[in-house]
Amino acid sequence: MRWIRLFFRAFGWLLTPFMAWAASFFGCVAGEVIATRIADPKHGLILSAASGAVAGFLTLIFWLRLLRSSPAIREALAVTEDGTPDTTTFHDPIDAESPGEPVT
Repeated sequence: MRWIRLFFRAFGWLLTPFMAWAASFFGCVAGEVIATRIADPKHGLILSAASGAVAGFLTLIFWLRLLRSSPAIREALAVTEDGTPDTTTFHDPIDAESPGEPVT
């Protein structure tokens, strides 16, 4: 159970940069589809880079806005309001065993 919790915590920490990367990738692909209609290749590259940057930036803004407005999502992903890892709650829960009994 501890490994599953650690996996989801690491996934939550990596979700913010992954979302920005994925959005910029798909924005760049959309820019390339539009750029096929442009005769000058330099303008097409500029368009694809700009659309990727805009898509990544807008997705990151909306994702951080969602994190700020939803404490449940922040708690589930173990991140703070700005999407960085919440290291203050990184501890294992106390076992239900009594301190005087030996473990078998």
